[in-house]
Amino acid sequence: MSLDKLGAPRVRELLITFFHLVVITASLTAAFWLRFDFQVDSIQASLVIGALVIAVPVKMGFFLAGSLHDDSWRYAGLMDLARIFLVNIAASAVSAGGILLWAGAQFPRSIYIIDFFLCFLFTAAGRFCFRLYNESLKLGLTPTGKGILIYGAGSAGRALLREIRTNRSLGFHAIGFIDDHPFLQKQRITDMPVLGMGREIAAVVEHYRKKGRPIEEVVIAMPSASGRQIREAHANCRAAGIACRTVPGFGELLNGKYLSAQIRSISIDDLLGRQQIRLEEDRIQGCISGKSILITGAGGSIGSELCRQIARFSPLKLIALDQAESDLFKIEQELRRQYPSLEIIPVVADIRDIDSVEEVVRAHNVESIYHSAAYKHVPMMELHVLEAVRNNIIGTWNLVTIAHKYNIPDFLMISSDKAVNPTSVMGATKRIAELIVSSFSNVRDNRTKFVSVRFGNVLGSNGSVVPVFHSQITAGGPVTVTHPEIRRYFMSIREAVQLVLQASTMGKGAEIFVLDMGEPVRILDLAHNMIQLAGLVPGEDIEIRFTGLRPGEKLFEELMLDGENMLPTYHDKIRIFKGPGVEPHNVTAWLDELQVLAGLKDVAGVLRHFAVLVPEYNSEQLKESSKTGSPGPHKLKTVTAVGA
Repeated sequence: MSLDKLGAPRVRELLITFFHLVVITASLTAAFWLRFDFQVDSIQASLVIGALVIAVPVKMGFFLAGSLHDDSWRYAGLMDLARIFLVNIAASAVSAGGILLWAGAQFPRSIYIIDFFLCFLFTAAGRFCFRLYNESLKLGLTPTGKGILIYGAGSAGRALLREIRTNRSLGFHAIGFIDDHPFLQKQRITDMPVLGMGREIAAVVEHYRKKGRPIEEVVIAMPSASGRQIREAHANCRAAGIACRTVPGFGELLNGKYLSAQIRSISIDDLLGRQQIRLEEDRIQGCISGKSILITGAGGSIGSELCRQIARFSPLKLIALDQAESDLFKIEQELRRQYPSLEIIPVVADIRDIDSVEEVVRAHNVESIYHSAAYKHVPMMELHVLEAVRNNIIGTWNLVTIAHKYNIPDFLMISSDKAVNPTSVMGATKRIAELIVSSFSNVRDNRTKFVSVRFGNVLGSNGSVVPVFHSQITAGGPVTVTHPEIRRYFMSIREAVQLVLQASTMGKGAEIFVLDMGEPVRILDLAHNMIQLAGLVPGEDIEIRFTGLRPGEKLFEELMLDGENMLPTYHDKIRIFKGPGVEPHNVTAWLDELQVLAGLKDVAGVLRHFAVLVPEYNSEQLKESSKTGSPGPHKLKTVTAVGA
């Protein structure tokens, strides 16, 4: 029976203390026997007894001070061995000094050295024999449980193997490692063979099937692997016709107790392989803690994640505003469960109503606004131009106006990669919103830091391609892809919001921050990966159907990450877009004309008016509208400013 399971910890400590007492006595006695060739007379026996009277309390004191009684023998490792060695050196040196003072030169000096080595050997051997028993002998000669391969012989793979060996209730039996490092081939690591590289999984599986030891699953134990490495590992497992799961990244591991308990199916996040973000949490805490924070669009994908992450930095109040009361109710209930002491104020309101926004800001003394409310679906906004204007442009103007009026210190708007050289109504409205936000930094007596943060698609957001593909796969297909070469930038919602919070600490006013989205992903590859993750074969089990680009949709999105328009920041995943801005009074005049056109429901005129403020706007709708009229008469003076 394991010492770790003998009831109260006190009983375990007493048993270990008794073991140490026996070791100290036995090592000193054995040192005498070895020194005198197992022939000890009465005089030497009296020296043994006297030496024990000194050595036992001294060494026991050092063993207790060195916390050797607290060791978990089941998991004894090299660090434990080093500590045992150092404690034994100190204990033997002090006890030798005491014996020397008592017995003088009549006590043989060689016994001190023999005693030290024996005592160290016995204390270390006891622990490692116990670990050997638990990891090998206790399991018996007949393996039980599901046969698995561990893909990755690094620290995570070795930790997983150790846990599998010591806990039979997991239902796993490790057969060997798979690792792509050439120097590890044919080696044994913690007495487990490295059976080959990833591309050899099929041969390894077939070999063990013939031996009557079937391999049922591969567990990828590479928490720091890139998306490319995970995709290759997943493809190798699929080629072998074997199930494949993974252990999470280190951020997830910190929230769990056991490595094995967090083995899970591979997700799209794993295949993208985004690196863990470096956050300056102290600075974020300083910007949020003790302040009244307003989040618009709080029921949406980005807004709700903003609520979750801001809540953990202890704001004074969290005002969650959204016009969709069902989604708002969900995030409110979630936050109340997780943060019962936080003052959460749900507000059902529309940012197009400036009076409602002003009432909220005034009533709750808002100190920071995170503006994520927007209509974002490209094809939908092509059909509802005026609604996109009212929400994305007029709604943003309302918020910025109120923030300026009440001298709110910080204002941050969530923008989109579709604002870059826009070809859609949605993209044009987000670019105009960026210009509105940055222009207010040039208003006289302005005390608000107005910034925008631009990024691409987020995985799993409402209406995004991932949940659409998932529902299509669940329904049996087909999976619809607009074009075989269409590519998009992707990041997780959590990562996007983390970088938004980081950018919020960096703004001085008028900046448009651009997040590093990594490499663009081909949507066809994403569809293939999702079908394969569901255990199906693309083109056989699930049809992939190409439907053509939708109105306003680009083949490739842009982020302006390269060239002279980008400036670096001290954070490697955040840059600043440097582009032409607009004078505040010109924005006001342009908006007055826009509202007249919107009031007349002149969609063609609105589209032409977009091009006045955003000359790079280019769409099929705009071309059609230009045939019926000319661009609006108002000419705008532009200014060049960082982030403007």
